[in-house]
Amino acid sequence: MTETLAITLVQCNQLVGDITANADAMLAARERAAKMESDLVVFPEMNLIGYPPEDLVQKPALIERAAAELDRLVKATEKDGPAMLVGSVFVRDGALHNGVALLDGGRITATRFKHELPNYGTFDEARLFSPGDLPDPVLFRGVMLGLPICEDIWHPAVCRHLAEQGAQIFVCVNGSPYEIEKDVLRIEGVAKRRAIDTGVPMAYLNRVGGQDELAFDGASFVINGDGTLAAQLPDWEEVEVTTRWIKGKNGWSCVPGALHRLADHPEDIYCAMVVGLRDYVDKNGFPGIVLGLSGGIDSAICAAIAADALGPDRVWCVMLPSRFTSQESLDDAAECAKMIGCRLSTIPIQPAVAGFDEMLADDFADMTVDITEENIQSRIRGVTLMALSNKFGPMLVTTGNKSEMSVGYATIYGDMSGGYNPLKDAYKTTVFRISEWRNKHKPKIGLGPSGPVIPQNIIDKPPSAELRPDQKDSDSLPPYDVLDGILLGLVEHEKSVDQLVGEGFDRDTVARIERLLHVAEYKRRQAPPGVKLGARNFGRDRRYPITHRFRSG
Repeated sequence: MTETLAITLVQCNQLVGDITANADAMLAARERAAKMESDLVVFPEMNLIGYPPEDLVQKPALIERAAAELDRLVKATEKDGPAMLVGSVFVRDGALHNGVALLDGGRITATRFKHELPNYGTFDEARLFSPGDLPDPVLFRGVMLGLPICEDIWHPAVCRHLAEQGAQIFVCVNGSPYEIEKDVLRIEGVAKRRAIDTGVPMAYLNRVGGQDELAFDGASFVINGDGTLAAQLPDWEEVEVTTRWIKGKNGWSCVPGALHRLADHPEDIYCAMVVGLRDYVDKNGFPGIVLGLSGGIDSAICAAIAADALGPDRVWCVMLPSRFTSQESLDDAAECAKMIGCRLSTIPIQPAVAGFDEMLADDFADMTVDITEENIQSRIRGVTLMALSNKFGPMLVTTGNKSEMSVGYATIYGDMSGGYNPLKDAYKTTVFRISEWRNKHKPKIGLGPSGPVIPQNIIDKPPSAELRPDQKDSDSLPPYDVLDGILLGLVEHEKSVDQLVGEGFDRDTVARIERLLHVAEYKRRQAPPGVKLGARNFGRDRRYPITHRFRSG
């Protein structure tokens, strides 16, 4: 009877829809695992087709190609080496399933389908897949393996059923996106509970990398049946670890391995932004990025994130001064680009502003100068940056933060123009926090320079759009610590005006912010994607109608 087992956990990135490339990478990982004398090599949820596939799984051609590539993987296991646990999409009796297949000895020895289909936030699997039955364990080389898939362990029924049916080791494959503090929740709130409740150890494998708005942090781990952490893989990095398992008098357990330190807060947020931007740019084939560097904190931290994601040589910053741009901003932008080590161009927009003034002179005659003229400046900048993007190929990064996007303090077709926004789910107070952090630390996955990357004056000076004389953000908005406190209540926790007033906020201010939040929904629908950080990002999680009249106060 088997007394030892070696299981290789492949914490990897993947390309949604590039099924052949994913299969090639899995075969290469199998070869490396064979050198480690592994018995089983495990890949993340749906790794063959990529996750999340969204409506791609409704294309019959994708299903057919996935089946063909799975056959290729099956044939590969005829050769000496480990078995493979492969996640893909499967059709059974006309129903589509999210599942895993165990490939061993040149055949599929078992398939198991996801039972609990998440239908909240970023997930809409209940719309795409049919749930599998409660899965039974799989006999693998004398060991009963339970194969829950991601959401299956967030509810107790699947693991209890598997344990009752004799599972000795849980091998759980996942596509679990990053959220703030989710790594702790996975271990303490979920995996440890299932292990202790059943007495069955669990290998938890998650993917790493960016996919549109989602960033996957990896941070895979192994929990023994007594709840102790036997192995902790690093976060934000591709890695392959072969875990060693032994059978003792109390059942199976994992031999303790390396316990890697996970990124603390706010390094985790910063890493999510870096990974999200890096993979969005690289997987979509852009040579680099271009962004407007204003001398303000939002564009400065975006430039730093881009340099850490892609390297400074792939970052092109452009200063677009108007007659309202201060010398201080010009100096700060130049110093910031120098500290990061990226290219900086300066393109004054005053000739275009004058042209618009002349074009609109007749129709704007006798009209007071107002926000319209401010927005024209922003839109000129957007057009100019898009022209550079079109001509030379880099993707335009937009730099608005979640506080601004929440209340519509952004110009549609102006500073909202772009292909991706690293700050889309980051409140302004978070922007300040990660900027201070980055000046003191270089992220472990960063390609940018060590040391400070943002002039301290950019962090310290009052934020301003500089679209009119002596303009400050505080002219239009409450102080950001107050604004963000209100928005956390309204957006993240769906609190009412009365509830926030009860927490000490001014009623008129809260009511005004709630109104602005709802009115700006149409802008957010047209905003570029950006990495998800919290539980209620705009677009994936929080889906409000554009047209409605509900107000809570």
